[in-house]
Amino acid sequence: MSAVAWIAVGSLVVWVWLLLGQGFFWRTDQRLPRRADPVRWPSVAVVVPARDEAEMLPVSLPSLLAQDYPGDAEIFLVDDCSEDGTGELARVLSVRHGGLPLTVVSPGEPESGWTGKLWALRHGIALARQRKPEFLLLTDADIAHEPDSLRELVAAAGDEGAGGFDLVSQMAQLRVTSTWERLVVPAFVYFFGQLYPFRRVNRAGSRTAAAAGGCVLLRTGAAERARIPESIRQAVIDDVSLARAVQRSGGRIWLGLAERVDSARPYPRLADLWQMVSRSAYAQLRHSPLLLAGTVLGLGLVYVAPPATLAAGLLTGDAVAAWAGAAAWAVMAGTYMPMLGYYRQSLWLAPLLPFTAVLYLLMTVDSAVQHYRGRGAAWKGRTYARPEAAPEP
Repeated sequence: MSAVAWIAVGSLVVWVWLLLGQGFFWRTDQRLPRRADPVRWPSVAVVVPARDEAEMLPVSLPSLLAQDYPGDAEIFLVDDCSEDGTGELARVLSVRHGGLPLTVVSPGEPESGWTGKLWALRHGIALARQRKPEFLLLTDADIAHEPDSLRELVAAAGDEGAGGFDLVSQMAQLRVTSTWERLVVPAFVYFFGQLYPFRRVNRAGSRTAAAAGGCVLLRTGAAERARIPESIRQAVIDDVSLARAVQRSGGRIWLGLAERVDSARPYPRLADLWQMVSRSAYAQLRHSPLLLAGTVLGLGLVYVAPPATLAAGLLTGDAVAAWAGAAAWAVMAGTYMPMLGYYRQSLWLAPLLPFTAVLYLLMTVDSAVQHYRGRGAAWKGRTYARPEAAPEP
């Protein structure tokens, strides 16, 4: 066989393994577990870190204030040095909408060794613990919750020590409206699931750990055992780091796709999506040039090779390269279709996944370039030139 044919066959073998051996990552049926309502609803403190979120709060905060929760619940919004009146707007919205009690706190600039979000979470959690809640709901300021979201999360967590979970996290449904959002956003969740298969995360005794930072319900006791957030204070990819810390401390975790939780943040331009991915992509690779090189080669073999070898095979008359490339591309597109269905997008977008993968490859390389230029992970006016990646399990 030709070299092109070997590459095509190699790509096909990888895709067959991904289809069957990577925790069925492509399936979208990992949804919030359904359990009976608890006899007594535990108390919950909702902690919301917010930096310059005046645009998002009118959508997200009223959804939290309006939670239909039978037990005691309270919201703690941490204004992380906002310059757009985030804290004052939160107070105004609380008065206007009523609902759950709201406390707004402003801790000031983070100390050395802390990322901004985790510094804000530190103060919000410390304030919440004074009320001795049994659960903490950590949610971002751009996340909107349906009125029964908190009730469903707590019910899904179940009873401690009776098959319940210490951490329940949902991947909020991201906005998919613009052309670039349709092309990039479903793929973002697909790639995340490929890296951290939800079924493996949810399996008892698994070593795979991950969470989605926009919506994390955490037992207070588990947070204390895992020393959250002090133990992960430098992490840029804080959600995965949090899940690993809880798992290492003996906690059981669950991660799935959301049905009642949505992200209100728009990413209408490619530049917006590029920044979302590139700001933490190299941190995920532990700032390792070797891992970066391996990622580039891996993405090339897995996503670029199928259409490239198909085209080369057709042009040169190499039948093995053509059929193997076509088969690999077909398996790739087939595994992407469930995610497109979850986001209610046309299945005709599935064959375009190689193009989207190239975009992600370029975003990852750009993340490394920015790191070595000293710009690191930049977010809302802060730059973390050499942040730590998620710690190893």
